[in-house]
Amino acid sequence: MPAKSPLSGLTVIDVSTMFAGAYATRLLADFGAEVVKVEQPSGDPLRRYGPAVAAVPLNWKVLNRNKLGVVLDLHEPDDRRRLRELAAGADALVESFRPGTLERWGLGPDELRADNPGLVVTRISAFGQQGPYARRPGFGTLAEAMSGLAAMSGEPDGAPLLPAFPLGDAATGLHAALATLMALLARERGLAAGQVADVAITEAVISMLGAQISVYDKTGKKPARLGNRSENNAPRNVYRCRDGRWVAVSASAQPVAERLLRLVGRPDLVGEPWFATGAGRAGQRDLLDAVVGEWVARRDSATVIEEFERAEAAVAPVYEVDDVLADPHFAERQVTVVVPDGELGSLRMQNVPFRLSATPGAVRRAGPRLGEHTEEVLRKVADEAAAAERG
Repeated sequence: MPAKSPLSGLTVIDVSTMFAGAYATRLLADFGAEVVKVEQPSGDPLRRYGPAVAAVPLNWKVLNRNKLGVVLDLHEPDDRRRLRELAAGADALVESFRPGTLERWGLGPDELRADNPGLVVTRISAFGQQGPYARRPGFGTLAEAMSGLAAMSGEPDGAPLLPAFPLGDAATGLHAALATLMALLARERGLAAGQVADVAITEAVISMLGAQISVYDKTGKKPARLGNRSENNAPRNVYRCRDGRWVAVSASAQPVAERLLRLVGRPDLVGEPWFATGAGRAGQRDLLDAVVGEWVARRDSATVIEEFERAEAAVAPVYEVDDVLADPHFAERQVTVVVPDGELGSLRMQNVPFRLSATPGAVRRAGPRLGEHTEEVLRKVADEAAAAERG
């Protein structure tokens, strides 16, 4: 780790499975927290999710980087006792079992905080810890459906569209990391000892969807499926270039919209009364898409981007993963890093997702082998307990 890591000295026990909890604790680990990833003997289901190379799961390696790997069978009393011992010396515990599971094992927040009153317990579930749906199983896909996200995504005459990646889980991971840090800050300021953070995947996604609840409350209007278009401004779409590449164009700001229409040879439209507002332009999206689309289609993507940049109009190429890796801006900012790994030798992955000027994060290692650090971690807990008894 860098010499000054903002979360150095914090210990987090991660007993979550799959994506959301792993992403939350990865963020904490990236910035210095010691995260102990606890798995059942069969391994986290994430180890069997997605692509693998030489039977090594790549999603696991990325989402559980910088963590220590421990195996405990929480169906067994001795291992439940060991988890309580781990939690007794920790600052936070993150879990994603179906509500009620930890309580059945005698590992609920009340029991854990009886041993360690300052412990923050962050609970991730599909629908939250209370309510009619609380005990239903669920994943991000259900939240993407029930939040309204899928209904507003897709083409106007097509089916509702689910994201192509675990967006709901990633959003929840961000919320869970933030909730954990807020609870720890409250503890540091003396506002509370430990507490429970209840993070529901459905609510995390609903919270990200802007003002749609307020709009419906005041106007009765529901978000429409518009494909790549927007209800709030135009032109906003993806357009195919002469060389078969695609570019994304957005003209959210009035000056940008004006520069764009002058660039594509239609300054006459700038003077139309409807052009003066985003909503007015959105009402003429067919016309504006046709104008911009025809201009783009006559040029190769490099020329389109060059002319847009010269005109100070907003454009971006539609990248695939190899384009991301080849981009010189991303390379200079080290958006990806090569990480050493005992199983694969090395592995390229995303870098930390934001930069702190004085206390930066770092990627030190990829996700651990199953149970890689069990002996080391449990020996440390036993040594600390013995030292406490002697003291």
